[in-house]
Amino acid sequence: MDFSKLDGLIPAVVQDDTSGEVLMVGFMNDEALERTKATGFATFFSRSRNQLWTKGETSGNRLKVTSLLVDCDDDTVLLKVTRLGEGNVCHTGTRTCFRVQS
Repeated sequence: MDFSKLDGLIPAVVQDDTSGEVLMVGFMNDEALERTKATGFATFFSRSRNQLWTKGETSGNRLKVTSLLVDCDDDTVLLKVTRLGEGNVCHTGTRTCFRVQS
């Protein structure tokens, strides 16, 4: 992976494996990517807290990775996931972080 373009980070797009719905975008450093591969659960790097965090570690709404795809430039990953818990992914309590712009 090419972590050189965004100060050691890569974007990680998260997509529901069943519905195809885009759920969120996070960032990963090398350690977050390796932890995701090792555990099978989506782990990201928090730019605001400057630390790793595994999605759902406090809410229980974990993301089980079913496949991990890498783009042609080796600088972005797509995580296809199964939602666990209540299935809400966004910190606002909704299923997805995306909404229609008005």
